[in-house]
Amino acid sequence: MVAKISAEKIFKQRMVWLTVFFGLSVIVIVARLAQIQILSHGYYVALADNQRTGEYQLQPVRGEIKIQDSFSGQPYTVATASEEILVYVNASEVEDLDGVVNKLAEMLQLDSQEIRDKISDQSRKYVILKKNLPDEVVEQIKEAKLVGVHFDKETSRFYPEQTLLAQLLGFVGYRDDKLQGSYGLELAYEKELAGIPGTINEETDASGRWIFGSKRDKVSAVNGDDLILTIDKTVQLKTESILKSTVEKHGADSGSVVVMDPKTGAIIAMANYPSFNLNEYSKVDSPEVYVNQTTVGAYEPGSIFKPLTIAAAVNEGKINAATTYVDTGEVKVDEYTIKNSDEKAHGVQTVSQILEESLNTGTIFAKNTIGNTKFLEYVKRFGFGEYTGIEVAESAGNLANLKGNIQVNYHTASFGQGILVTPIQMVRAFSALANNGKMASPYLVEEIVGPYGDVRKPEHGAAIEVISPKTASEVSAMLVNVVEKGHGKAAAVPGYYVAGKTGTAQVAKKDGSGYQENNNIGSFIGYAPVEDPKFVMIVRINHPRTVKFAESTAAPAFGEIAQFLLQHYHVIPTRTVQK
Repeated sequence: MVAKISAEKIFKQRMVWLTVFFGLSVIVIVARLAQIQILSHGYYVALADNQRTGEYQLQPVRGEIKIQDSFSGQPYTVATASEEILVYVNASEVEDLDGVVNKLAEMLQLDSQEIRDKISDQSRKYVILKKNLPDEVVEQIKEAKLVGVHFDKETSRFYPEQTLLAQLLGFVGYRDDKLQGSYGLELAYEKELAGIPGTINEETDASGRWIFGSKRDKVSAVNGDDLILTIDKTVQLKTESILKSTVEKHGADSGSVVVMDPKTGAIIAMANYPSFNLNEYSKVDSPEVYVNQTTVGAYEPGSIFKPLTIAAAVNEGKINAATTYVDTGEVKVDEYTIKNSDEKAHGVQTVSQILEESLNTGTIFAKNTIGNTKFLEYVKRFGFGEYTGIEVAESAGNLANLKGNIQVNYHTASFGQGILVTPIQMVRAFSALANNGKMASPYLVEEIVGPYGDVRKPEHGAAIEVISPKTASEVSAMLVNVVEKGHGKAAAVPGYYVAGKTGTAQVAKKDGSGYQENNNIGSFIGYAPVEDPKFVMIVRINHPRTVKFAESTAAPAFGEIAQFLLQHYHVIPTRTVQK
């Protein structure tokens, strides 16, 4: 009887504990439900929405870059968007791993083990194996009917002319894990060219597909702007061809050319050599080839600077073409002796002969007639030591040697040594001689065309008068004599008056004072026809090895390009061509 009562008591105790347990469980569940449905209602609604809502980014089409085509009258595209086919594998769908690996390795010409490593993980659903597939390879893969192998499309940048204008255009590559412009105009106009991405927000099912009839919000992408450049396709092609042959003929390191309209500042051609294939930019030996030396490559210009020193003194009324001085062959200043490049004394010389014979002593004489302070004022007036404002990356050069009133530095600067300038700065300065004393602001972009056809014309700086028309005319006449009688004969074009100046500059040592031996930069700068110039042009050849002076390197290249330009613009000869 006692045992029976004890058993009943134990049973009742167990029932009480069980009831308490279930009661507490119900309380916990109710409390949790209350928290989810009441206190955290908003959070879980949002979570549910996120699980069935897909957000996708719509990529805009990058704007095109176009140049002038004088033959067709329509802009010619040099940078555009290209749609490529890529092949990818959804590893979770692959049934015959060995078969897929072996066939794809053969058709794509890829390492079979590399493919196997990529698609062995079945959790990977989008494994890209190769991009930019030729049509015939796409057809081969389709015919093979490989389960788990798919195709997709990718928009990339394409440059139809490959190497044309390479340094000016730049390219589109990955920076900070994002495709964007690198170097040149692609970088400078990244914001305009890239456009604005759009988005799609939509309700999706478990497989990620849109549920028909459900929410779908779309903000369309805005495609990028197109750039219409001032570059003339025909002139650019010819300029690059002549520059390439000149650099190779003389075993030079590199070269560059700028051709500009002296009245407007529009850049007609801008060339650098060596160049590179924009579609294969990653294959270059050194990224230095990406740099646009016409705007960034600051150097000591040498004797092509002399006409500007002469112009300053003429403009101040201190000298004219017939003014004379006695050339003793050298000028002594402090502990230095400055000599002419030919190391000769020429006796009594006119200012015109200073340029014809490229006399260092004569340029110092001209500079001294106005003094160091006024000379520096003109150097700055001609735009040196500051940016030109051209749309791509550039150097401001360097006038640090003229900060202190050190006489020898001013002497050497008068003939282009000890100061750093860029080819685009020299072209801008010489536009004043070619344009009745008014210096033009160089520019590259003629128009910006929006995705809906709206056209914007960028504002460019107005021409600035830096010398008088009389000074420009007088110095131009002297520069014609340089081509007719002086070191610039190789730049002459039969039937036309060409104004110009040679310059063979030393190259400063990178790790110390003084200049490198057996290394120079040859330049020629000029314009034609002198009565009404259609262009101002500079040719620069770096470290030619076959000859020493610019009259044999840069001057002939200038003459060849100038002859082509005068014919291209149908300029009627004004002189009788002697046969």
